[in-house]
Amino acid sequence: MNCELLATCSALGYLEGDTYHKEADCLESVKDLIKYLRYEDDTRDVRQQLGEGHIIEHDLLPIIIQHGHDKSLFDACIRLMVNLTQPAMLCFGKVPDDPVFSHHFLQVTSHLQAYKEAFSSEKVFGVLSETLYNLLQLEWEQRQEEDNLLIERILLLVRNVLHVPADPLEERKVDDDASVHDRLLWAIHMSGFDDLVKFLASAQSEQQWSMHVLEIISLMFRDQTPDTLVSAGHARSAEEKQRDASELEALRQKEQAENRSRTLQRGSRHSRFGGSFVVKGLKAIGNNDVIYHRNVHNFKNYTHDMGKAVRRVPRRNRQARECTDKRRSALNVRLFLREFCVDFLENCYNRLMYIVKESLIREQSQEHDETYYLWALSFFMAFNRGNNFRPDLVSETMSTRTFHFMERNITNYYEMILTDRKEATSWSRRMHLALKAYQELLMTVNEMDKSQDESVRHSSNVIKSNIFYLMEYREIFLTLLRKYDGTTQPQSYLKDLVESTHLFLRMLERFCKGRKNLVVQKKRVKRKKSKKDTNQTVAERTPEALADTWNTVEEQLKGINFQLSESLTEGIVPFDATSETPLEEQRTEAMVRMQDALQGQFGPKALALLRAAREVWPEGDIFGSADVEPEEELELLKQILHAELPRSAPSSETQADEDVEDDADLEEEEELEAVQVSETEFKFLDFIKKFANPSILRPYLFLLKSYSKNTPHTNHCIVRMLHRVAFDLKMDALLYQLSVFHLFNKLLSDPAASAYKELVTFAKYVLSRFFALAATNNKVFVELLFWKNVGAVREITEGYGNDGAEKMPAWTEEEEQELRNLYEEHRHSEVPDIVETLLSLLSNSTRTRRQVVVQMVRMGLVDSAKELRKPKKGTGIVLWTKDQEEELQMLYEEYKDSDDVLGNILKKLTAKRSRARIVDKLLSMGLVSERRELYKKRSRNARPKSSGAQMSEEDFLAGITQDFSDEPLNREEDEDESEESEEEEEERVMEESHNSSNGRDQRLVSTGERQADVGGMVSTLHKKGMSDALEWLQRCLNRAADIREKDGFSQAAPLVPLSEVCEDAMEDKSFHRLLRKLGLRAPANEQERFWRIPEKISPSQLRSAAASLSHNQEESSGKSVEIPVIDSLSEGLQEEKREASDSQRADALRALLLARKRKQYSSKDEEAPDTDLPSTDDADSSRERPKEKTSKRSRLLDDDEDEGNNSSTAVELDANGEADSDEEEISVPVKRRRKMVLIDEDEDDD
Repeated sequence: MNCELLATCSALGYLEGDTYHKEADCLESVKDLIKYLRYEDDTRDVRQQLGEGHIIEHDLLPIIIQHGHDKSLFDACIRLMVNLTQPAMLCFGKVPDDPVFSHHFLQVTSHLQAYKEAFSSEKVFGVLSETLYNLLQLEWEQRQEEDNLLIERILLLVRNVLHVPADPLEERKVDDDASVHDRLLWAIHMSGFDDLVKFLASAQSEQQWSMHVLEIISLMFRDQTPDTLVSAGHARSAEEKQRDASELEALRQKEQAENRSRTLQRGSRHSRFGGSFVVKGLKAIGNNDVIYHRNVHNFKNYTHDMGKAVRRVPRRNRQARECTDKRRSALNVRLFLREFCVDFLENCYNRLMYIVKESLIREQSQEHDETYYLWALSFFMAFNRGNNFRPDLVSETMSTRTFHFMERNITNYYEMILTDRKEATSWSRRMHLALKAYQELLMTVNEMDKSQDESVRHSSNVIKSNIFYLMEYREIFLTLLRKYDGTTQPQSYLKDLVESTHLFLRMLERFCKGRKNLVVQKKRVKRKKSKKDTNQTVAERTPEALADTWNTVEEQLKGINFQLSESLTEGIVPFDATSETPLEEQRTEAMVRMQDALQGQFGPKALALLRAAREVWPEGDIFGSADVEPEEELELLKQILHAELPRSAPSSETQADEDVEDDADLEEEEELEAVQVSETEFKFLDFIKKFANPSILRPYLFLLKSYSKNTPHTNHCIVRMLHRVAFDLKMDALLYQLSVFHLFNKLLSDPAASAYKELVTFAKYVLSRFFALAATNNKVFVELLFWKNVGAVREITEGYGNDGAEKMPAWTEEEEQELRNLYEEHRHSEVPDIVETLLSLLSNSTRTRRQVVVQMVRMGLVDSAKELRKPKKGTGIVLWTKDQEEELQMLYEEYKDSDDVLGNILKKLTAKRSRARIVDKLLSMGLVSERRELYKKRSRNARPKSSGAQMSEEDFLAGITQDFSDEPLNREEDEDESEESEEEEEERVMEESHNSSNGRDQRLVSTGERQADVGGMVSTLHKKGMSDALEWLQRCLNRAADIREKDGFSQAAPLVPLSEVCEDAMEDKSFHRLLRKLGLRAPANEQERFWRIPEKISPSQLRSAAASLSHNQEESSGKSVEIPVIDSLSEGLQEEKREASDSQRADALRALLLARKRKQYSSKDEEAPDTDLPSTDDADSSRERPKEKTSKRSRLLDDDEDEGNNSSTAVELDANGEADSDEEEISVPVKRRRKMVLIDEDEDDD
C-alpha cells in the first residue's frame, strides 16, 4: 500500500476485539481518503489498495456502528463507502478488453464481493435503518439540505451493495441454501429496512426517491422468479405434481429407450477383433468405397466429418450467450420476499409505477432507467397473476398507453442494436426486458378474460379492441421474428418471442370468432411518382365521364343527407401548413384537391374539404357563405368538378418510361413517400398468411433444433405455428427444406420420441405430403436445397410456368434480325422516340414497348434501358431546319399586322412547337425586337397617342365605359383566343407594372351573391325598422375615420353593439350582407365575437361608406352599378393571370375621378361630387369596350394623377359593397367584362 494511504488509514483508529477506538483526527483522515479517490488513475489503484487493506470491514463499518452519534463522521463515512462500493462497470466504463485493465477490473470486483459479505450484518443495516427512519420523521420544513443528501447516500449505498455480483466459484451452493445475497436480504428484513423502502414507495411526500427505491427493489429480487415466490410456503398443487410426474416419466422412457438401443447394438458374443469393413455404395475421397476400421455397431454414427478439425467460428458469428441461470434462495428468504411482494402490490405498486413512468416520459431520470420499470412491470404483474389474480392491484400498467410505451421501447432498442454495434449485447438485453413486459401485458389481458367480474371482462375487451385495431401492435411480432439475429439475441429471447406470438395469435383468433366483421386500421406507404397520373387525369375528363362521376357523387351526398362523420371533418385540412406558399395563395390548390376527390368519387371528402376551406377563407364567400344551403354546396361542387383548374407545373426531372423502369429507376422516381392510413375488414386467415415466409419460419425451426431442452409449452408453440402454415394455409411446401428434413429424421430416430408425440405427428404429416408430391413432381428433390417463397410453393404444387408463362413470348431469330435491321436503319434518324418508330414497323404488332426495349438491351443494341426513355413532352424538336425557318419567316410576314400574330403562326406552322420556342426563334432571327410585339392586340380607336391628353372627359368616359357590358358573363367565345403562355403573361405583367408610375395594389374582388347595391339595401333596412342601427353603424365608421386621422395609423376596430336594437341588427342576415358590402370583416374564428373594421381602409373611404348609409342619399347611392356574379368558379380562376391589367384599368378610373374633383373645386358650382357620377342606366347602356391595351391609358392618366392631390381616393364597392382593402385578399379574379361601382367620397370641409 502507498505510504500516504497507509498513514491515512492508520490515523482512522484501530479495532480491539469488538470495540473500535477512533483517533483524534479520524474525520480528517476520512476526508483525505475521499480526496485520494478523487484523483486516482485509470487503473483505480487507490480503490484496489484500500480494498486490499479491508478498510470497510475493519474501519468504516465499526465506526458507523459504534460512533454513529457523531453526525459529521457518520456522514463522511457514508460518503466514502458510497464511493468505494461503486460498481466496477461505472469505474471502468465497460468491461475492459485489454488484459492489464481486465485484471484490474477483476480485482475491483473481488473487493466489492468482500464488501458485500461484510455488509450482510444486522448491526450495519440496523444503524442505517435507524438513521434513515429518523430522517424520514422530519417534516419538509425541518429538513436541511444535508439531511436530503444523507438520505440519498444511504439509498445509494444499499443500491451499490445489492448490485455486487455473486461469485459462482466461491459460492458453490445448492438450491435452498443461503448465499451471500440471501444473507444480505435477511439482514435488510431483520433491520426493518424493507419497511422503510415500502414507505418511500408509497409516501406522497417522498416521491423524489422513487427511482432509487425501484432500483433497490429490482436488485433485491435479482435471483428470484415470480413462480418460485408464489409457490413458496405452499404445498404443490395437483397440476404441478402431474406436470413433474410427466416430465419424470419422459426422462425415464428416454433412458430406457437408450438402454434398449445399446443392447441391440451389442452382439450376443463380444468380439475381441475390431476388424476392417468395406462399406459398399459409400464412396471415399477417391473412387473407392469407404473402409471402416471400427466395430460394426458404431457404424450408425459414422459421418465423413469424423476426424476433421473443428472449424473455429468467428466471434461476430457466434451465438449470443445466455444470461446466468436463476437459483432458488433459502425458504425463509423466499417467504419474506413473498410477503414483501404482496404488501408492495397492495400499497405501493400503482403509485410508484405512475411516478416512475411520468419521470421517464419527461426525461427526468438517468439513461437506461426505463429498464427498471420494464422489469418491475413484468415481475409484479406475473406475481399478481399467479397469486390470486386481482386486476385492481396493477391497474396503473394495464392500459393501451402502456402497450404503446412498450412498443416504442422495443422499436428503439432494435434501432440501437443496428446502429450501436459495439453495445449490441446490452441493447439486446434491454430489448428482451421490453419483450417480457409486453408478453406479461398480454398474459394479464388474457387472464382478465377469464374473470368472473363483468366489468373486468369489459375492460379486457376494450384493451384488446385497441391493440388489435392498430397495425403497430398487430405486426410487432412479425417484425421481431423477421429481424431476429442469433448473434446478438440469445435463445431465451427467441423462446419468449415465440411464446408471445403464440399467445397473441390465440387471443386474436378468439377475438375474431365472436365477431362477424372486425374493422382494423391499415397503413400503406404510398409512393408518388413525378408524372405518372397526369395523362390519366386528362384522359378521364370527358363530358360523359364527368357526368357519370357527378351522378355517383350526388347520390353519395344525398345518401348521407350532407352529414359528415366526426372523424372525416377532424382529419381534413384544406391547406399545407409546411408549404412555403402563403396561405391565401393556396385556395387554388384546395380547389384542385376538391376536384381530385370528386373525380375519385369521394363525395364526402370533397364536401368536407369545401366546408373546411370556407372556414379558412371566409372572405368573399368564395366557397359559399356561412349560411349556405346544401343545394348551393352541391352546385358549387359541380362547378368545381367541371372547371378547368390551373394545376402546378410538373417536376422538371426527366421522366422515364414506367413500363421499362428497373429497380434503380423506380427508386429515383419514388422519392416522395407518404403513409396512407385507412380502415379495412380484418380476416384472421389473411393475417396468418404473413407468417408464411422463410424469414419468419427460420427462427421457429432454429428453436425446434433444441426440442429436447425446450419446455413442452415451447414445443407446442412451435408446432402450432408450423401447423397453421402447413395445414391451415396449405403451404406445407414451405417446409420442404433439407435442414428441416434432417431435423425431422433426428426427431423420428430419437429413442425418446414417444415423449414428443405432437412433434412426431406433425413431422410424419409433412413427410407424407412431400412423398405424395414427389410422385408427380420429381424436381421437388432439388427444391429441398432452397428456401422457398409463396410463388415458388405455388409452382411446386401447381406446376412450373403456370404463372406468367405468356407474359414474355420468346423472340424468334427472324424477329430478332428484323429488329436489328430496323434499329440500324433508324438509329441515326432524328425521330424523337425510336422505340415508337420501331413498334409501328415491326411485323408482330402484339409486341409492347417493354418487350422491345428489353430485347434491345438483351441483344446489345443499347447499353441500358435509360437510353430509350420517352422524350420529355415539348422538347422533342429543338433544332430548326432551314425550311422551317423560311416557313416561320413567311408566316410572320403574312400575319404580322393581325391582332394575334403568335396564335395564327401556331395554327399554320407545320412542325408543332411551343409558344416559348417560337418566340425565342423570332427574336433570334431579328423579326421582332421585343416580346410585346407578339402579344394579342385589342381593337382600338384610330386616334394618335398625343390626342389623348386633349380629349374631353365625356369622350374618355365613353371610352372607358364601353369596357363594361351588360351581356351575361358566361360567354366564352373570346376565352380561347385570349389564352397565352405562362411566360408571356408573366413578362407582360412585369412590363406593364413597370410602366405604371403609381404602385397601388388595387384589387377587384368578385363575389357570388346577386344582391342589390348599397342604396337599395339601406332602403330595405330602413323599411324593416333598423334606422337606429344604421345610424349607429354610420357613427362607428365616422368615429373610426376620425381616430385614424388623429393617430396617423390604423388598426382593426371591432363593432361592439351596446343596445338591444344594435344587437338584434348584428344578428340579422340582411344587415350582415350590408356589412360585407361595406368591406367590414366577419369574425375570423371562434375566438372573435364581433365584426371588425379592417385596418387597411383609409379614413376617406370610411367617411364615404358612412355617407352611403344616409337615407337621404339613397337615390344617389342607389345608382351605383353592381358587379355581376361569375357563374362559374373556373372562369375566375382562369383570369388570375390577368389581374395586373385589371388593376391598371381601375387606376385609370380612379384618375378620372380625381380629374373631376379638380374641376369641381375650380368651378365650385356643385357641392356633392356624387351627382356627376354616371347613373346605373347610363352604365348599363354603355357600349362594348374596345380591345385596346390599358397600359397606354394608365400611363396617360398617371401623369395627371401625380399632379393632383393624392390624399383623397374613391371608394370602390363590388357587388357586395365591400371596400377594396389590403386586408382582404383576392378571392376569384373577375372577367374582362364586368360592371364597376364608383362612388365618390364626400369631402369634409372642416
